[in-house]
Amino acid sequence: MSDRDAGATADAGVESPADNPPVRRVSDWDADRLAGLAAEHDTPLYVQDRDRVRENCERLREAFPDADIRYAVKAHTGRAVLEAVREAGLDAECASAGEVDRALAAGFGGDRLHYTAVNPPARDLDYVVGVAEAEPSLTVTVGAVDTLDRLAERGYDGRVCVRVNPGVGAGHHAKVRTGGAAKFGIPYDRAADAARDAAERFEVVGVHAHAGSGIDPDQLDSHREMVARMGELARELADPDGDAAGDGDAAPLDLEYVDVGGGFGVPYEEDEPPLDLAAVAAATREAVAPLPAGVDLAIEPGRYVVADAGVLLTRVNTVKPTPDERVVGVDAGMTDLLRPAMYDAYHPIRNLGGGRGGDGSDAPSPDEREATPVTVAGPICETGDTLCRDRALADPVRGDLLAVGIAGAYGYEMASQYNSRPRPAEVALDDGTATVARRRERLTDVTAAERTGDRSGATAEPETEGDR
Repeated sequence: MSDRDAGATADAGVESPADNPPVRRVSDWDADRLAGLAAEHDTPLYVQDRDRVRENCERLREAFPDADIRYAVKAHTGRAVLEAVREAGLDAECASAGEVDRALAAGFGGDRLHYTAVNPPARDLDYVVGVAEAEPSLTVTVGAVDTLDRLAERGYDGRVCVRVNPGVGAGHHAKVRTGGAAKFGIPYDRAADAARDAAERFEVVGVHAHAGSGIDPDQLDSHREMVARMGELARELADPDGDAAGDGDAAPLDLEYVDVGGGFGVPYEEDEPPLDLAAVAAATREAVAPLPAGVDLAIEPGRYVVADAGVLLTRVNTVKPTPDERVVGVDAGMTDLLRPAMYDAYHPIRNLGGGRGGDGSDAPSPDEREATPVTVAGPICETGDTLCRDRALADPVRGDLLAVGIAGAYGYEMASQYNSRPRPAEVALDDGTATVARRRERLTDVTAAERTGDRSGATAEPETEGDR
């Protein structure tokens, strides 16, 4: 594991402080602090706590003290978060050229960068091969023989990791279970031959697989099965003459690691218990063992690092009783938080109050209001644009501030400008100090990329590195 910039949290075996619980619930956030941030920065507003990001990194390092830990950047790419992750000693696993660019800008060196793309576009490969010329310690993870050929065509002969499809998937939704989907990785029964062939053209340093995203305790058996298969593959490649079924005439590969992905789940529902990370780590080590000498275990957590470090704040603007349901309209929608619409995902919601009653007077504190089933709906012209349905909340009134919890992973990252809506602002907290990590977009930002001059479309301006 890389320990550059790790600081004190890098020491294995250090006990977690009492104020570092396994999960931070939406009820744990300081309501007055959130209300103050909403008043200062308006809503919708993402709040990301860098201290909590560091605590989650520390917990991972304690559970996996001997593993290489690579943060899955796609969970949250903000500079403030990436710098906190780097300072905590984790490496960066990037799924696109843009994420590589962001990681470099956040201070990650090539030896801490792992590019793991699926069907990478040509311009992405061009960019990453260019980066590798300056940062030869960067590793490219490849999930198709075609991609190996495309790298070779670009003159790349550097570090490669072979992504395997283990035939075992897990995750919170069918759309994120990657381990059994043909899109991801080289089929398991072909992986050994593909790795040996790749070693004739590249420096093959590892094998990789990922079961899926948001794996809960009930799916750990599938995760262990995937991990065990990867251990078998590593032993076959490192020792073709050993007990593992392999080609005894093949030369052994000098692997550095077996990467079993991430996907560690977090509890979104209030009564859902947190993942027993220590037990998961022990089961992972047991399933992958014994690894060949010199081969390390690697993991790629994303959601676990940032999910409970973020909250989305949104303001009630409309309360509409109907014969079927009470609809509470807010200024955040599926363009700000897509997961409920895309995955039917549950996010806890807390009413922080601050609104006014029908007579214009201050409404009672949420603690003094009756819990009422409501549908919280956004401003997007889609039926699916809801944050929850039939959820019991302290009866909302116009002007109330709602906090949507466990929103730090795949929240801002999946935000869009659909309906020509500017994306929200994001504030980063660091030891209590708030700074604007991403300013609120303006209407001019929505149209900034449109060409209003030459409409012929004959030749686009060449893309520069800064455009990425």
